[in-house]
Amino acid sequence: MRNGKKPRREYEKENNLPKKLMIHPVWKLFGILLLFIIVVRFFFFSDYGQRKTVEKIDKIDQILEKEKKALGIYPEKLNIIIRNNPLRKKITLDYWNNEFFYEQKENGLSYVLISKGKDGILKTDDDIGKAKNLP
Repeated sequence: MRNGKKPRREYEKENNLPKKLMIHPVWKLFGILLLFIIVVRFFFFSDYGQRKTVEKIDKIDQILEKEKKALGIYPEKLNIIIRNNPLRKKITLDYWNNEFFYEQKENGLSYVLISKGKDGILKTDDDIGKAKNLP
């Protein structure tokens, strides 16, 4: 039997066979590659949101430390650190676009900063947080 789409269609017509779905080998390869990428992403990058949130918490911590150094206390509210800076517009949101829980403690000498995690609910297992200078 000859190779190709046209000879295959002639053979199907002559023998009253249903048309067989013919997929070019490049598309098969593309499908396998896509499946591979999805599997790799699932197993190796499933904690990506947590890592990005931890990075953002560290960045906020640095900004809060600068605030304390300049003013002597940590700010009362987290949105104060934005200070009309367009680069900090979304700094108070974690990877999942949940507002960070921030609480000033001991009259501004310490603080608690918590991401509510993927579920967006405080005090669950997926919360990511940092407490600074607590006794």
